[in-house]
Amino acid sequence: MTLKKKTRDKGKLKLSRFFQKLEEGNIVAVNIEHSLKPGLPKRFQGRKGKIVGKRGKSYVVEIKDQKKEKQFIIKPIHLKKIKQIQNK
Repeated sequence: MTLKKKTRDKGKLKLSRFFQKLEEGNIVAVNIEHSLKPGLPKRFQGRKGKIVGKRGKSYVVEIKDQKKEKQFIIKPIHLKKIKQIQNK
């Protein structure tokens, strides 16, 4: 869990991650984009959670913090999709 960008990635924003579309039920990892204004605590770097809903352009992600489930509103550039749960 590094809190710095690599030399080649400094100053770059990946637009594909900025405009990515996620669905409810997707499992995502929090990967903080350091070139943006800090809006998310560093302790959530690398944590995984489940998308519960959407608010505007951001997503509501449920992350387990210690023993409690907490909901955070996170912009899509800070999220990386791990897997998709299929509804049957």
